[in-house]
Amino acid sequence: MKLKDIADLASLADPAAGELDITGLTSDSRKAKHGYLFAALKGVKTDGSAFAADAVSKGAVAIIAARDAEIGTPDVPVIRVEDPRRTLALAAAAFYEKQPEIMVAVTGTSGKTSVASFTRQIWADAGFPAANIGTTGVFSPTRSDYGSLTTPDPVELHRVLRELADEGVTHAAMEASSHGLDQRRLDGVKLAAGAFTNLGRDHMDYHPTVDDYLAAKMRLFDTLLPEGAPAIIFADDEFSPRAIEVAKAAGREVLTVGRKGTFIALKRVEHERFRQHAEVKIGDDIYEVALPLAGDFQVANALVSAGLAMVTGVPAAAAMRALERLRGAPGRLDLVGATEDGAPAYVDYAHKPDALENVLTSVRPFTTGRVIVVFGCGGDRDTGKRPMMGEIATRLADVVIVTDDNPRSEVPAAIRAEIMAAAPGAIEIGDRRQAIRTAVDMMKAGDTLIVAGKGHEEGQTVGDVTHPFSDHAEVAQALKDRLK
Repeated sequence: MKLKDIADLASLADPAAGELDITGLTSDSRKAKHGYLFAALKGVKTDGSAFAADAVSKGAVAIIAARDAEIGTPDVPVIRVEDPRRTLALAAAAFYEKQPEIMVAVTGTSGKTSVASFTRQIWADAGFPAANIGTTGVFSPTRSDYGSLTTPDPVELHRVLRELADEGVTHAAMEASSHGLDQRRLDGVKLAAGAFTNLGRDHMDYHPTVDDYLAAKMRLFDTLLPEGAPAIIFADDEFSPRAIEVAKAAGREVLTVGRKGTFIALKRVEHERFRQHAEVKIGDDIYEVALPLAGDFQVANALVSAGLAMVTGVPAAAAMRALERLRGAPGRLDLVGATEDGAPAYVDYAHKPDALENVLTSVRPFTTGRVIVVFGCGGDRDTGKRPMMGEIATRLADVVIVTDDNPRSEVPAAIRAEIMAAAPGAIEIGDRRQAIRTAVDMMKAGDTLIVAGKGHEEGQTVGDVTHPFSDHAEVAQALKDRLK
């Protein structure tokens, strides 16, 4: 591809530079190679402008930079723009060219992973080659690649979208995190529809206020989604009216789902231990759905997913049938096993206040004994949620064990102390493996165990080292050892 296919030639001092061949793109100078276009992006901790010379020394032939960026006098063309992140995203889309024909994105604090996964499953059930991209990785008819970023950087994202399109995927659902939206990672994606699940406290170490956090989420509707495109909005959240207002003001087609929904209306739910029976009204038709997942929040996620599937080619009746065959996303109220007397043990990714409250509330209706929860909070992240999660755990669970999550550079005991201050009566066990084993050993008939915070993750980060660790594997081993 030529530089002129990416750059506004008016921003190039030498228009002839537009004929330069671009062989790759990166915002990481360490990955620059001959023929690459380097984007000097300003981050939270570092400024890419400082690494422009390094990128050029490795073979970069052009640089994207902010108008006021101080990058010296590199001997390569410099494209000065107002928003380098957006320019990089559009450049990545142009470089990789192809993406699945139907792309949808879901934003919100909780539920994004499940909605993206469920939407893929509904599409696949209806016969469409489908994929989903998000926190747990990339999943398609030919691949199950586990990953760690909710919304990949635009170069990686468009490389993956090209691969999916080349393998024949026509429909893809992706998560849209507040970071990803704010940092323009989705700006080159051609969206057919978008969705909103809910808003709770998260990422307050990145966003100055909740309003800023919501505004980042709303870029999906007021900036990225084409005018007139469907916006599927869960109607029952505290912030749903504001999401509806933003989407309508931007000229999107607002379609609501949930108990207050008008597109898909939830009329009734009956809870069982491992499934739920829902009565749903769509237009003039009533559907009885046996959802093979526990928890009110999973009903909400399923309805948002059904809405996305329906506006992208799946008939309502087919979408409702597919809901009865859904499988939960990895680490989302994931049933690991049960004790010899039938007490279930779940692993869940809940690592923020609303998510922890949702998962603990969801298991209470089918728990005849005690709700036991094991959880901690990550280091180098929003510290304000620690006492909030301690309060929620002690209010909604009968036994609370506070342990380490991913302490990163912080002192683990200090993190636990912030949680324990709001968790009277909680048990403190820093060693996560021992905390899980203690919880499993104390389970009795009728109890339910939730090990929360890490979900699908396969490691625990202490300092700058990530050690192998799986909540799923630890719970399974503790259950097995209990029988000895």
